[in-house]
Amino acid sequence: MTNQTMTLSRRTFLGGAAAVAASSMIRGAASAAPAAGPDSNFNGVQIGVITYSYRSLPGSAEEILKYVIQSGISSIELMGEPAEQFAGAPGAGKGDRRALLDWRLSVPMDRFKALRKMFNEAGVNIHIVKFGDIGNPGMPDAQIEYYFEVAKALGATGITREISEEAARKLGPIADKHEIMIGFHNHTQLTPTTYDGEILSHGKYLGINFDIGHYVAGTNHSPIPLIEKHRERILSLHLKDRKVNNGPNLPFGEGDTPVALVLQYMKRNKLAFPADIELEYKVPEGSGAVREVARCVEFCKQALA
Repeated sequence: MTNQTMTLSRRTFLGGAAAVAASSMIRGAASAAPAAGPDSNFNGVQIGVITYSYRSLPGSAEEILKYVIQSGISSIELMGEPAEQFAGAPGAGKGDRRALLDWRLSVPMDRFKALRKMFNEAGVNIHIVKFGDIGNPGMPDAQIEYYFEVAKALGATGITREISEEAARKLGPIADKHEIMIGFHNHTQLTPTTYDGEILSHGKYLGINFDIGHYVAGTNHSPIPLIEKHRERILSLHLKDRKVNNGPNLPFGEGDTPVALVLQYMKRNKLAFPADIELEYKVPEGSGAVREVARCVEFCKQALA
């Protein structure tokens, strides 16, 4: 995609729906969800959020649920640490690694099921859990099995981690056994041909957590052809708006990433995987993470109207 094409695409969208969003997203966008719960599925496209977006705020599972509802989100990619904290982990990712491993290999799944119930009863689905170290060198097989069991207990269809050929070889057969997808997340290292290689060949449940903002920043290409080529292996998208040439993250509609066009492509083609907001631009003074995620939701809603 050329800079001119991306600029025109963005201006086309901003000239219409986003202008409406600008006047309405501030008023009540971050207000509490109605009693029936939030609904961020817009014309068949599920908009979600990775809970990393709330990293500037206190991060218990209960607090995260509150932020998600206030943002108007009904389905999420949940970071693993608050889930384990809720389940009683000793330090949940900090401190004594042996104690944490011993806990992981002995904890019953009841607390994770209770976490799922708490979110579901509030109208929020957990579609992915992120365990960023799954499949790392030296990880015991029992810990990998634990991560898959947690995903099942939470009702998640996938686990995300960073892209790694070595991890793909290790995790492919295990993911196939559990029928839980591993979604590989990219930064700017992804190229248009990365997934034409062997990485996804090690298991049919190996897939892609496609960060479209990082892709545009790293390649200066539209993400849509890659989505078209690998749509059957995409677990989810991460939505952010970065400038080309490794440029910065900006509020939706201000960068070079064709967020609106990607969402409209998903709508036209009835693509069922979620598109998850990842808040990485600088939060404006006087605002906050919840308010900015809500603004991103409103942008997506207007794009899909």
